[in-house]
Amino acid sequence: MSLERPRPEGLPVTRYAQVVVARGSRLVFVSGQVSVDDRGQVVAAGDFAGQARQAHVNLVAALSAAGATPDDIAKLTTYVVGYRPELLTDIRDARAAVLGTGGSPASTLIGVEALASPEYLIEVEAYAVVD
Repeated sequence: MSLERPRPEGLPVTRYAQVVVARGSRLVFVSGQVSVDDRGQVVAAGDFAGQARQAHVNLVAALSAAGATPDDIAKLTTYVVGYRPELLTDIRDARAAVLGTGGSPASTLIGVEALASPEYLIEVEAYAVVD
């Protein structure tokens, strides 16, 4: 598997990839992961930073079940209830702590009114490509 991250002329350099070109033989689609434990109980209720970390931990667990790693992520989408710019630091910190600081995937951050349960503050989904 290989992920290329060309730098498009005329677009700014960012912490995420503006474009990712993926080559591999298997696509892995990970459903949105939220801050729950293996029994479905909410982890870090009311704590955005704690939920951001747990959602990313769950994302890695889902990737691992498919034989993928964070380095295989081509596209990451993050949904945040009531997004405010000051939450971006918590998201970045959780992503770096759990996913590492390797090649950045193409990324989208979407502020939403609500997620599937009122306790959830963040949800993270990914598309990965593996050989």
